[in-house]
Amino acid sequence: MEVKTITALVPMRHHSQRVPGKNYRLLNGKPLYQHILSTLLQVKELTQIVVDTDSEEIIAGVTRDFPTIQVYRRPETLRADTIPMNEILMNDTARFPADLYLQTHSTNPLVKAETFSRAIQTLLKQYPAYDSLFGVTRLQSRLWDSLGRAINHNPAILLQTQDLPTVYEENSCVYLFTAETLQRRRNRLGDRPYLFAIDRDEAWDIDEEIDFRLVELILQARIEK
Repeated sequence: MEVKTITALVPMRHHSQRVPGKNYRLLNGKPLYQHILSTLLQVKELTQIVVDTDSEEIIAGVTRDFPTIQVYRRPETLRADTIPMNEILMNDTARFPADLYLQTHSTNPLVKAETFSRAIQTLLKQYPAYDSLFGVTRLQSRLWDSLGRAINHNPAILLQTQDLPTVYEENSCVYLFTAETLQRRRNRLGDRPYLFAIDRDEAWDIDEEIDFRLVELILQARIEK
């Protein structure tokens, strides 16, 4: 796959339902969104970074502290909590043309620059056998559905968890796709997506208050190490 331009899209809402002010709340001394932007600036494959937001606070902060990053003010029609992410990405890709897009979130502050680079290189080498890529976390646990049925194990055979079949959880840390795939399917996942495994210690997605606290502890441990 020959690619000349790779744009990173980072959507950020001002409003957060479960963790108030999450995207700009201080994490280890700086707003949460600054962690992922600082990381993306270290990813050599990227040619452009775009922040899509409705937050005046984030707009002002990115403009002041990250002058090389493009800020796009999200239209009113796309600001409701019920708007699917794929619709927001459809709008972004129409305004910022690129050969390939990387999408991540400010709520994934622990992902490393080398992990993003490895994801990009993986898809470039695997294309067109795989037409898109998304981040996953390996799970080897006994899983059940809401009706109490075993999903990945036989309850009558009590295997050790390390011997269970591996399943994968979508972790929302990274998505790679082309505008063609997104427009055709109205989905960032193509017909043949590559499941890109990310270590659990990087793959945290801050969704609730407990996530924020745990990520803070992990960051502090990294600094001390």
